[in-house]
Amino acid sequence: MNRLNPSKLLLSKWTAARPVNREKHFMVTELFRDEDGTVLEVELQAVLTQRSERLAWQTLQNDETWRMGWK
Repeated sequence: MNRLNPSKLLLSKWTAARPVNREKHFMVTELFRDEDGTVLEVELQAVLTQRSERLAWQTLQNDETWRMGWK
């Protein structure tokens, strides 16, 4: 399990454990917060294709899906 501080995820780099369509490396490009400033979701952008997807930040804690950094 990756230990994360959701407020510091902006511009962090991630590697997909099981790449799909050659999209292996991703970067967090945006944080989505509620009215209190709590991070709810992040936007991940694939480095190769520039495709973006929005997901709950807790998803990044799963070692079987995501790895911290570009590896």
